[in-house]
Amino acid sequence: MNMKLSKTIRGLVTTTLAASMVLSMAGCAGKTDGGDTTAPAATEKTEEAKEETAETKTSEPVTVDIFQFKVEIAEELQKAIDLYTSKNPNVTINLTTVGGGDDYGAALKAKFQSGQEPTIYNVGGPQDVKDWMEKLEDLGDQPWVGTAGGTLGAVTVDGKPYGMPLAVEGYGVVYNKAIFEAAGVDPSTVKDIASMDAAFAAIDAKIKSGELKEKFPLLEAVAELPAKETWVTGLHSSNIFINKEFPTGVDAFNAKEIKFENNADFKAYLDLMVKYSPNAASPQKLNAVDYATQVGQGLAIERVAAIQQGNWVFGDVNNVDPAVAENLAFLPVGGDSIPLGVPMYWAVNKGKADAEKQAAKDFLNWLYTSDEGKDIVVNKFFFIPPFTGFDNYPAKDALGRDIMRYQAEGKTTSWVFMGYPTAWGMDILGVNIQKYLAGEMTWDKVISESQAKWAEARK
Repeated sequence: MNMKLSKTIRGLVTTTLAASMVLSMAGCAGKTDGGDTTAPAATEKTEEAKEETAETKTSEPVTVDIFQFKVEIAEELQKAIDLYTSKNPNVTINLTTVGGGDDYGAALKAKFQSGQEPTIYNVGGPQDVKDWMEKLEDLGDQPWVGTAGGTLGAVTVDGKPYGMPLAVEGYGVVYNKAIFEAAGVDPSTVKDIASMDAAFAAIDAKIKSGELKEKFPLLEAVAELPAKETWVTGLHSSNIFINKEFPTGVDAFNAKEIKFENNADFKAYLDLMVKYSPNAASPQKLNAVDYATQVGQGLAIERVAAIQQGNWVFGDVNNVDPAVAENLAFLPVGGDSIPLGVPMYWAVNKGKADAEKQAAKDFLNWLYTSDEGKDIVVNKFFFIPPFTGFDNYPAKDALGRDIMRYQAEGKTTSWVFMGYPTAWGMDILGVNIQKYLAGEMTWDKVISESQAKWAEARK
């Protein structure tokens, strides 16, 4: 688990490759470890053969169990499953979603250890590939492979891809444009932490003076930090600063140690988010703030003006207030850019019976290659698709469109947290940040202990 990844694993999705891929979809819809990031070649399919993927290729009754982490799409994914099984009555698909405030990685291990192994599950980057290799089906013969651009490097070993990318996602500080405008704050002035501090201070002053009360009666603070969600702090927040030390996830995976070269900026950013939160006077209370409090009970009802999250929150906000959802956009963090990457990959359990594996592959192919599936992926999941061929399905949601803007301007950085040691980001760094907020650990101790645990995992 802690050995270096084989050199045959190609690099993670690079900023440049992901950018060109997503832009090609927008018109119609990074540095690596030295390996080839090009997806394995796929055999050309005729239109008739492509259409065949919309239906299961096996006629015998079969059951497929899906164990996935995307809580934001759970309801719409179930609807997609219902639609698919109505057309393929011989297939039964059971869906279980574990995510949000729960540790998906730990839950997945427990699921396998219990003997209830799922057919389809999620894996991240090179660390997950190494951890789960014995249970990963080679997906190199699937029809979507040749359309995946540079997204497969993180899950490719010896030229064989072991995962299907879910989506391309971006994140930063999601803000309410109407609140910024009412406060007289120009979001284009936010280029770094210092300018973000200035912008937040201006809004904070207007909130405290009561000037925004009539228009936004529930608005109580500028930002909300869900420190209970260690994936937000220990993975996503840290990535913004650690990706300046490690260009790709493979670089992070191969690193024996972490220097935390930008930990001062990381601290400044976290302190800023605390300073402008409803719990600024009692930071320890942030350790009880979860995703639902931050998003559905925060940004969506205009209780706060800004949160650190990604385009995946659009659906949740839209379900509460479509007008607010359409008024969302991104502020950059730690520089004039936002991180962009593939959040997870669909994997098929190598140990399952052939008929079950085939049914699993057929469903995933339908979801991303059929017209019905494409519409669901873009307009129900609000995903930015990781494949070409979505010419008639451009991103329609506000956050998806804003990611396209950042792409067009070349203002994206990489996701490297999939290369962190197993559980290090959430269970070590994220927990240490909680101790820092509770006053139980100094920032220097947060860094030194996290560095030690990284080195220990990589021995």
